[in-house]
Amino acid sequence: MRIVRDYEYVDPADRGASAAIGNFDGVHLGHQAVIDIARRRGAEIGAPLGVLTFEPHPREYFAPDAAPFRLMSRETRAHRLEKLGVARLYELNFNAALSALTPEVFARNVLSEGLGLRHVVVGRDFCFGKGRAGDASDLARFGAEMGFGVTVADLLEGQRGEVSSTAIRKALSAGRPRDAAAMLGHWHRIDGPVEGGEQRGRDLGYPTANMSIAGLHPPKFGVYAVLVDVLDGPHAGAYHGAASIGVRPMFDGQMPNLETYLFDFSGDLYGADLSVALVDFLRLEETFDSLDSFIAQMDADCARAREILSGL
Repeated sequence: MRIVRDYEYVDPADRGASAAIGNFDGVHLGHQAVIDIARRRGAEIGAPLGVLTFEPHPREYFAPDAAPFRLMSRETRAHRLEKLGVARLYELNFNAALSALTPEVFARNVLSEGLGLRHVVVGRDFCFGKGRAGDASDLARFGAEMGFGVTVADLLEGQRGEVSSTAIRKALSAGRPRDAAAMLGHWHRIDGPVEGGEQRGRDLGYPTANMSIAGLHPPKFGVYAVLVDVLDGPHAGAYHGAASIGVRPMFDGQMPNLETYLFDFSGDLYGADLSVALVDFLRLEETFDSLDSFIAQMDADCARAREILSGL
């Protein structure tokens, strides 16, 4: 997958895609449906499959002090899109200049002349241009004038209603990762490098891989049964485990993070990239009267997680 970040300097080989447009936070089933339409339309006209998105997320750009809301980092999103067969990722720099473009100028300068898109697919609720002044019907009109096709996709409905990033965040905040996965079409994953910690887990017989969740929407704090992919290094592979998300109240923690214990594993993971998939919420994080009672609870957590994961 080739990544393009500046619409004014585009290799001719990267022009002419059939592209789905949106933020694609989570790359959920609704996003995948839009991408599949772009894929099918591209096959009909002989155009590569593309996705047009923005970095930073416009919501981050306009409200930099707002609480973290993203389901995916840009790297995780790119990896997921590549797995879906996207050939061109137009990950445009969202800045003052881009946000100031009127809908018509955006359509002409970015979509038509800049990227040379042959077809674009958007959701029915799509808005674009300065002040979100343009909508899907405007885009269809501009496409007819400027020579690119436009498909407006209906929003996807799931068993619990509309599939959306907002609904997925609510499910994760409530400790319902399986409901989130049903809307995502895949397990919700937290990806990143393993960071150095205080090694308390090692002393307790439960060494953990510590990862930051900074910038991401925090799932409900507590203990989870997880699937873990070690993405690189000598221990690369797939594992089962139990993880804690939160502030470590037993040890007066402050900054939320993710601590994952891999079952039946021995080795050093510092610096390795991990992908941790949340499967089931086991319990809230809590404090204990003694380290012995804390260890006994971790024993019980791991036993329960093993039982859950054995059925996958």
